[in-house]
Amino acid sequence: MLDILFVMIFGLSGRVLAKDTDTKGRFSSPVLDVTEKQLIIERNQTLQLNCRGRWELQWVLPSGVPKVYNGTQIEESSCGRKNNQYCSRLTLSPALAQHTGSYRCRYRQKQRKQASVYVYITDSQRPFVKVQSGTPDVVFMKKGEPLIFPCRVTNPNAKVSLVKEFPLTPLTPDYQTIIWNSRHGFTVRSPTFFYIGFFSCETIVNGVKYTNKFVTHRTVNNIMDVYLNTTGLVQTLQGHMLALNCTVTAEWNSRVSISWTYPGKANGSATITRRISRSKTNMLFFSILTIPRLSKSDRGLYKCHVTSGPSKRETNTTVIVYDQPFIRLKRRDGPVVQASAGQKSFRLTPKLKAFPAPEIIWLKDGMVAAERCSRYHVDGFSLVIRDVAEEDAGIYTILAGIQQYGLFQNLTITLVVNVKPEIGEKTVSSRQPGTVQRGSRQALRCTTYGVPPPHIQWLWHPCPQKGLS
Repeated sequence: MLDILFVMIFGLSGRVLAKDTDTKGRFSSPVLDVTEKQLIIERNQTLQLNCRGRWELQWVLPSGVPKVYNGTQIEESSCGRKNNQYCSRLTLSPALAQHTGSYRCRYRQKQRKQASVYVYITDSQRPFVKVQSGTPDVVFMKKGEPLIFPCRVTNPNAKVSLVKEFPLTPLTPDYQTIIWNSRHGFTVRSPTFFYIGFFSCETIVNGVKYTNKFVTHRTVNNIMDVYLNTTGLVQTLQGHMLALNCTVTAEWNSRVSISWTYPGKANGSATITRRISRSKTNMLFFSILTIPRLSKSDRGLYKCHVTSGPSKRETNTTVIVYDQPFIRLKRRDGPVVQASAGQKSFRLTPKLKAFPAPEIIWLKDGMVAAERCSRYHVDGFSLVIRDVAEEDAGIYTILAGIQQYGLFQNLTITLVVNVKPEIGEKTVSSRQPGTVQRGSRQALRCTTYGVPPPHIQWLWHPCPQKGLS
């Protein structure tokens, strides 16, 4: 009796274990009703594929099948013994040559889990999947990557050759350097400069020659220079126009992408125009950002970002937007400043902030300073005095004006030129008496000059006694 009970329990647990394993293992990926890796059907036939899985399914079709195509039909249903599985049937009718490609069934939420089959839809009048309009397709050569001529065919048994057109050179696949694959085309593993030019894939069907033409383009990613039309801070007024030109210098065959970040980007306040020009040695790419009427919200940092393949560069500038024009003029060191006679140069520099840049005139004692003396010249808004002399002392006035807006301000500074004190006489007396009579009265004169007036102090040094020299 115990043996029978043990067998019943063991059998029951074995079935439960088998069920759990089955639930985890079966349909971990969707399953198609075809076991082959590829199917071959003829043009205008009906393609029907069935897919089953544990979760909701979706189909990924070749790029040649339009998203809206009346011949595509997908039917969803529940299936399995307990209707706990998902089934999907894809019907494509009529199937056309351009529909050749990989058909994939995958889970909607777990898209890496999928099943696929490659379907060739043969058409004797269309051996290549893509029919060209006459313009060659561009294929890009990238450093360190294989070169692919994507001349896919509708029949896996098609005989296709690769030909370089100038000079005319047939290229034979050796499956080491050049590889032919009916699903991808020709692959050149390590392309050299020989593969720059015009190429064609050719096949002959029923005596008719069909071609797919290509031109190779060698991409270059070297960005030589990036610069803006302004090198410093941009100051402007509200309501005025802003135009920033980002210029990129790159090598021939470069493909450059230019983008901007700026304060008003989210509002779409700017328009961006692009232009390309060529020189004998390089390419010039221009991106011009224009804001017709600036507002205060447009002030801030403007960045020009440039990418060419893995290469990246950027440059930037800061834009300040003022409400209205202004002049602010202040003294830097008080109303009186001092210099010393003999200095090589002296600079009078008040604190000035203004926009737009004002016109500056310096006066000395009411007359234009630069006209009074050749040693005076204006540098920016400073007055520079070279080889300072005593006569440079006086009252200096800076006049700052923005005439178009009727704004004017002036500021007066007094300059004192200090002169080193000097004694006029080479000796303290005009005569040199050897001896004078005791009790007599003598006069000693000391004449001095300096700015400020020097202080005179007399000192007496008694003569040494005889015999003590």
